[in-house]
Parts: sequence; structure tokens; C-alpha cells
Amino acid sequence: MSEATATHEGSPSGLLAFLRRPLHWLLAAAPLAAVLDSAGAPAALVFLAAGLALLPLATLIVHSTEEIAARTGPAVGGLLNATFGNLPELIISFVALRAGLLDMVRASLIGALLANLLLALGVGFILGGRRHHVQEFNPAAARTYGSIMLLAAMSMVGPASFHRFFSGQAPAHAMALDTGVCFVLLALYALYLVFMLRTHPDFFSVLKGGEENHEPQWSTGRAGATLVAASVGAAWMSEILVGAAEETGHSLGMSATFIGIVVLAILGGAAESGAAVAMARKNKMDLSVGIAMGSSIQIALFVAPVLVLASRFVAPQRLTLSFNRAEIGSLFLGVLIGVIVVGDGRANWFKGAQLVGFYLILAALFYLLPEVAA
Repeated sequence: MSEATATHEGSPSGLLAFLRRPLHWLLAAAPLAAVLDSAGAPAALVFLAAGLALLPLATLIVHSTEEIAARTGPAVGGLLNATFGNLPELIISFVALRAGLLDMVRASLIGALLANLLLALGVGFILGGRRHHVQEFNPAAARTYGSIMLLAAMSMVGPASFHRFFSGQAPAHAMALDTGVCFVLLALYALYLVFMLRTHPDFFSVLKGGEENHEPQWSTGRAGATLVAASVGAAWMSEILVGAAEETGHSLGMSATFIGIVVLAILGGAAESGAAVAMARKNKMDLSVGIAMGSSIQIALFVAPVLVLASRFVAPQRLTLSFNRAEIGSLFLGVLIGVIVVGDGRANWFKGAQLVGFYLILAALFYLLPEVAA
């Protein structure tokens, strides 16, 4: 009997046990969402079905990332999860770009950063803190993540200010500034990968005693294939979601900015946010912080510049870095608070409550702000 209960999840019986979990039956919502979308069903029903389908897909990404991280370490595991977890966000943004929803794209970028830094990390700290009095992680890695995020936030302030004050007088210069900043951010992202994976991997090593041991149960091939398949499925559901989200949001009195900065950001980032929370509950804090902050870095240094450059070819109008004052202010304050909270390499439930509380304040601000709501 003990051998049966310890069946390797890579075997057929292990796969059946995996599929018997209640959450994974929600995978049936994926074809349902596609059928409803094709049939022209009410946007709220399409939105609900696509949102439900994202939950098991995010769970599959979490599990496959944990299997890969057990072999590669938290740095590479967190990078893989951030990369595949941000795929839905990238697909959502490209769909919105083609539709000319530039304000929604800019808002979703800021919202994705805030959702990772404040909401996902905060919920992870709360749930992990309920199980463990104090959780520790590598403070050197956290400070490295934080300094990169502060640099990215400040890099967006310059172009936004230039667009606000000088774009009318020198539009060509404003476009040139955007292009130059995008290439600098992409170069910094490439250097960040070299720093993390090649020259200074010791900065991102697991803190001794801070991780629970996890033996791989899936083969590397199966874990990788599951990660790719679940990410593609999440991207597919996200593409269906974006069209339904706008109409559903408007029926509930939400502005395009609020939809982008809260609704689409949370749903598009469900995979990496769910992974960060799950790892925190298992006391894998180095991996949790690496996923949440690594995903934010990837959005700021890679996704945002790629969207700005790609908008020349896929959008009816060029996407610029002209974030409004509310978006820039919330981004800067959110990054600053996140960096301060994680800088000492120690987590507890009250730190998580602070992060989540500030995120709720920002969400209420964007929902009620008169010039945004108008």
C-alpha cells in the first residue's frame, strides 16, 4: 500500500491522481470560453469562463516550475516562471495594441508591476507567515532585484515628463527619447541575465535553512512540456479575456485605465502571482521573491520596451511612455515600499498585510479618481 501511495507522479496513475484534483476540472472552462466567444455570448459569461480556465492553467505552471526549480535552483526557476507567466500579459497587450487601446496597455504594464510587487508578494507573506513565524530569504538577491526595479521606475519618469511638457513642441524628439530609453532598458535586461546566470549566480543562491526540500517527481521533459503547454493555454485564454474584459468592465462602470491597471493586470499575471504565493506557503521564499520581483523586472525592462517598439508595426498609433501622473506616482511609491519591505531578507504576515493594504488603496484610487473615471 505504501508503494501505491508513493506512486511517481510521472506515471499514468500519478497523472490520473493529478487530474482528479477538483481545481483541474476547471480546464473544461477553456473550450467553453472559446465556444461562448465564437457564438457571441454575453461578455460577462465569456469573461467568467476564461477567468475560471486561467486558474488550473496557473496551477500547472506553478507545479511544473517547482519541478524545474528543484533541478536548476531558484534563480533559473524564478526566471522561467516569470518568462512563461508573463506570456499572457504580453498577448493581452498585443491584442489591445492592435485594437488601438493604448491607454489600457500603459495601465496594464503599471498594474502588472504593482500586482507582482504588492499583491502577490503581500499575499505570499501573509499565507507563509501563518505557517511560519518568520521566513528568511537571500537579502543580497532581494536588494539586487530592488535596485533594478528602482532604476526601471526612474527610467519611465523621464520620458513621461518629457511627453507631458514638450511633446507638443518637439514630437520627433519625444519619439526619439522613447526609442532610446527602450534600447537602454533592453540592454540592461540582457546584462541582468548575464549577471544572474553567468557572472554572479552566488548572489541569488538559496539561503541555508530557508527552503523545504523538494525531490523532483516529474521528468525534466515532462515538466518543460507541461510548462510550455500551460503557458500557451493561459495566453489563449488571456486573448479571449481581453475583449470580454472591456465590455464587462464598462457595464460595471469601470474606466479603461482601471480595467488595465487592476482587472487585466491581475488576470494576466495569475500564473506568476499564483506561483509566488504557492512557493511562499511552502517556505520556498527565495523562489517566491525571485518569481514576484523577477517578473516585475522582466515587465519593466523587456515587455514594456518590446511593446513600444512593436507598436510601430502592429498598432494604428505608436505606443509611447507617456504615463500619467497617477500611474507614475503609484509605480514609484509601490516600488519604493516593496524594496523597503523585502530589503532585510525577512518576511512575516504583517509585512504582507502592509503590501496588500497599499495595493487596495491604489486600486480604490484608480477606481474613484474623477479624471480617470470620466
